[in-house]
Amino acid sequence: MSTRMRFTIWRPLATAAITLLVAAFLTPTAAHSAPRESLPVHSYENAIREAVWVDTGLDGDRDGKADRVAVDIVRPREPAARGRKVPVIMDASPYYSCCGRGNESQRKTYDAAGNVVRMPLFYDNYFVPRGYAFVGVDLAGTNRSDGCADVGGRSDIQSAKAVVDWLNGRARAYTTRTGATTAEADWTNGQTGMIGKSWDGTIANGVAATGVKGLKTIVPIAAISSWYDYYFAQGAPLYDSGPDWLADYVDSPEARAECAAVQQELVAEAPRTGDLTSLWSERDYVEDARRIKASVFLVHGLQDLNVRTKHLGQWWDALAKNGVERKIWLSQTGHVDPFDFRRAAWVDTLHRWFDHELLGYDNGVDREPMADIERHPDQWATSTVWPPHGTRTAVLRPSTGDRPGVGTLGLRQGTGTAAFTDDPRLSETEWAGQIDTPTPDKAAFVTGALTRDLRLSGSSRVTVTATPTTATAHLSAVLVDVGPDTIRDYAASGEGISTLTDRTCWGASSTGDSACFKETAARTADVDRTVVSRGWADLGTYADPGKGVPLTPGRAYTLTLDLAATDHVVPAGHRLALIVAGTDRDLIDPPADTPTLTLDLSRTSARVPFVGGADAFARATRASAAATPDARPLDGVRTPHRGHRIP
Repeated sequence: MSTRMRFTIWRPLATAAITLLVAAFLTPTAAHSAPRESLPVHSYENAIREAVWVDTGLDGDRDGKADRVAVDIVRPREPAARGRKVPVIMDASPYYSCCGRGNESQRKTYDAAGNVVRMPLFYDNYFVPRGYAFVGVDLAGTNRSDGCADVGGRSDIQSAKAVVDWLNGRARAYTTRTGATTAEADWTNGQTGMIGKSWDGTIANGVAATGVKGLKTIVPIAAISSWYDYYFAQGAPLYDSGPDWLADYVDSPEARAECAAVQQELVAEAPRTGDLTSLWSERDYVEDARRIKASVFLVHGLQDLNVRTKHLGQWWDALAKNGVERKIWLSQTGHVDPFDFRRAAWVDTLHRWFDHELLGYDNGVDREPMADIERHPDQWATSTVWPPHGTRTAVLRPSTGDRPGVGTLGLRQGTGTAAFTDDPRLSETEWAGQIDTPTPDKAAFVTGALTRDLRLSGSSRVTVTATPTTATAHLSAVLVDVGPDTIRDYAASGEGISTLTDRTCWGASSTGDSACFKETAARTADVDRTVVSRGWADLGTYADPGKGVPLTPGRAYTLTLDLAATDHVVPAGHRLALIVAGTDRDLIDPPADTPTLTLDLSRTSARVPFVGGADAFARATRASAAATPDARPLDGVRTPHRGHRIP
């Protein structure tokens, strides 16, 4: 990877005579051209470190007093001394005390006066010397804040929105948690950018969806766009616990003692049936995307099985629909921060993004390709827009083949039926590993070997007409690239990265806060098949995605499953497969029964976005051989660990 040439305002000239000669010919505009890059000219060691508590206007812990959230601030001293106002980069998180941030699980530390000494991650080290303030907000109920964590609800979002309001002179803050002395944000111009991974990025999404003034950009990394879709897939449970467990996980000891009522409401209003309730509606930011005024730089791992890529797909589509300025990075990793899979390029790009969005520098970042996509470990491609121009949906239809359970996939109307019995012991890994072998637990449909590359880009949908033998049934649908490849080993520890012992430094260090972090490297696996997109549903939601009902055995039901967004090139010589099965072990919970389901293939199809649409699929599959390679399990890719996941 080449290093981007950096531009500075002034360059030393060889002699004073040349300086005078050049100055004589320069117009005032040219001599004082606008800056293109913020430079590290401020002292990090001597930066101002302070804490304030912002009044949220809510009483989440129901103690009769408005909650105050703790806001730790690191800002350059020099602009403050000259009366210059600075923009703000903010990370609002529930994790600063309980669990830590980043690959090294860093927590905030404080001095005797209660001011932050170590702020997790590199943002303050890197950006404060460049003239930004960095603000770390403890969400309500966590670390030093009042209130209760409510897992993406009003309290969570207001925790951060109130801070943006305070930075813009619209809310009140205090110098202590309980005192009456107010604090003014007279050192900032109010221009704020929010950033964060997982829950932190989710808060950025939620605050942006309020349309709050002063929030100029957000950088959500592996972030949730709808909390219902974090816990359920069209009624099928993705986790064996609800938001109450997560709230308890991050609550401070004081909050745990005071927030029993909130915890109980999270249990009561988030039934494990998977029914949509008002709790989930409140936590659906996609519905409010029309209010967004901030630009969005979105980052997600295409193999993230914690915050699945359905979140990025529906969020991206909503941003596009509402004309939001946007940029996207898609990696081969799981739930991983770009600082740990593409560090130098990430710091450089993020720097230019914030300079452009918060300082107004014309550095060209807005004219670069919209999308960066990792095709192979550490090998990246770009797209001018995403999905690319010419991407159109093709309707693929499964049909019976020469052997039961192994059918074909093409553009012609499907015929026949296919049956499988739910086996909760098996997962997409086993299904894909036996794609060419008839097994009772799946129905597989495969193209012949492609004669040219075929690119999928965006979100797919699979419609099935299925007849169950029981009153409950869950369905899984996966798209598989059948062929050898080397990928990031997203199912292993690290989810596609290995952490090394050497450190590199990104910004300035102080006595208590080092800017040096452990390096990482791609952790790879050689595979014979790669699942590129997946989706799940409870068949009982066939009539209403928000409410499941018991099924009538022997009756046919038609249901459409949403598959996660992807961007993947199936190379020439590989095959594309669709698998329909029951419980996907470790990714959804099984139904109460163990059904056999029979698919009516004439009423089953997959709508897949290809660059070039159906014509591209037809060209890639024209005269393709239907040769069947030896079936082998995926090498190096293990079934992801199932259990409590935190976003």
